[in-house]
Amino acid sequence: MNRRARGVRTALVALAAATLLGACSQGAAPAGPGPAPSAAQPLPETAPTPQGLLLTADFGADTVTFVDPERGAVASVAVGRAPYALAVGADGRAWVATAEGVAVVDTRSRVRLARIPYRTATGPVAEGEYRGGGMGIALSPDGARAYVGVNVPGTTGVLEVVDTASREVTAVVPVGRRPFDVDVSRDGAEIYVTGHDSFDVTVVAAGPLSTRRIEVAPYGTAGGLGSWLKPHYTAVRPSDGKLLLPFEGERLAVVDPRTGRTTVEPMTADTHQHGAALTADGRLLVVGTGAVRPGEGRGPSLTVRAPDGTERVHPLQGPHEDVAVSRDGRTAYVTGGYTRDGHWNGITVVDLDTGATRRLPAGVRPLGIAVL
Repeated sequence: MNRRARGVRTALVALAAATLLGACSQGAAPAGPGPAPSAAQPLPETAPTPQGLLLTADFGADTVTFVDPERGAVASVAVGRAPYALAVGADGRAWVATAEGVAVVDTRSRVRLARIPYRTATGPVAEGEYRGGGMGIALSPDGARAYVGVNVPGTTGVLEVVDTASREVTAVVPVGRRPFDVDVSRDGAEIYVTGHDSFDVTVVAAGPLSTRRIEVAPYGTAGGLGSWLKPHYTAVRPSDGKLLLPFEGERLAVVDPRTGRTTVEPMTADTHQHGAALTADGRLLVVGTGAVRPGEGRGPSLTVRAPDGTERVHPLQGPHEDVAVSRDGRTAYVTGGYTRDGHWNGITVVDLDTGATRRLPAGVRPLGIAVL
């Protein structure tokens, strides 16, 4: 049975059950931690942060964690409840989307400088995949603005615009439901907000803050909130500005944000897919989280897709969520936090030349990740 047919069947079951939860709430079995190296020596509080560390958002705690890519976690900074994603500017400041507001961290001194409250009411501060508050976040190319997708439980989300100099929210724009990801065009003229529960990308013009909705649903929208065949993360292709959204290790939606036209290309991993990132040479990295249900897909993986569409699929041990790539494009760092059940407290380091993997302890349910 193909995944479209399975999706229709599942949609009917979901509607009959009158579920109000997205399919990403249906968990996989927890993965064991596997072998890990001995813990790295913690950094002295007054020592400057070395170059080349990783920074993760600890969705299961209130911290971001600094990670030595060879040895594991070396320091943490409290930022606010359930941090989801982060973006790091050229000035070394990290902007972290938490349930309580956008935290600002000086990554060189490892000090939280501020936490900017959202203008939008999102309900009680909570944890978990459906909590209110910040999800995807991105910086404008000049670093003057931070754009954060804010989930408002039970209704559509918003994009809040933060002036990074004054550290104030200056605008609020309606977008889709549960804004998993926020991306910015290379020239900074547009912001792209991926609405997981509304099957769409909202294109926001950075100047007038006008919006256009593009439906992205290569399997259709049957099942609504009960479907798992939804968009999660988006990568913006530098060569032409098109948006790349992977689905189920079967289909890659390629969206032209200017025309709203979507074309679909085949993928090969056959697994539920979340995080996506691009290397400097144009390879697309996509995190496979594993089969949503036993027997309906393959296990967790990292897909490396070349610009010509050929793919290498590297198996991973246990669920993962997001991915970042080293500056030289030879290593991927895949977070084990996972928005659904089955997360683990670490990252998997993948050698993109050989496919060899190793696991590092890193934070508490790490989701978002950046290379410092």
